[in-house]
Amino acid sequence: MHIHAYSWLGEKELFDREALRRLPDRPRPPVTAEDEEEYRTRVDTFRRSELPPLETSLWLLKTPALIRATFEEPKDATAWLGRELTAHAPGFLSRQEADTARLARLVTTATDRLAHGTDVSFGCYLGRTSFLSLALVTCAPNRWYPDLPCPLLQ
Repeated sequence: MHIHAYSWLGEKELFDREALRRLPDRPRPPVTAEDEEEYRTRVDTFRRSELPPLETSLWLLKTPALIRATFEEPKDATAWLGRELTAHAPGFLSRQEADTARLARLVTTATDRLAHGTDVSFGCYLGRTSFLSLALVTCAPNRWYPDLPCPLLQ
């Protein structure tokens, strides 16, 4: 197992548009060629979108260009997470969110979760309209979607 790191910073309004973050459902039978083409187009749009998926594990379906880093060890992955949280902490809306003890607890918890093969996802507001999404996704295999191939090997 290894771990891919992902981050997204953008407008909360865009993040809230869940239809853009959802993997499309396959068309129901009877399926026409047009239905199949529309489905493929929507899947391709989902894969190319930089928006975080609704399900953290589905980052693995996205283009490999969105991977910010790859780690072999949970502690290395969560060190990246800690650096990202610390770098953005001055922009958090509340002092409680930016509290260093709280951030340290988040990193510790994330290390434990990754060690057990569970993905990690955090999100927080920066300013009134911006949103930061950080994710660490286990790969090869992923616990929730073990059949998803590693995006770096496709």
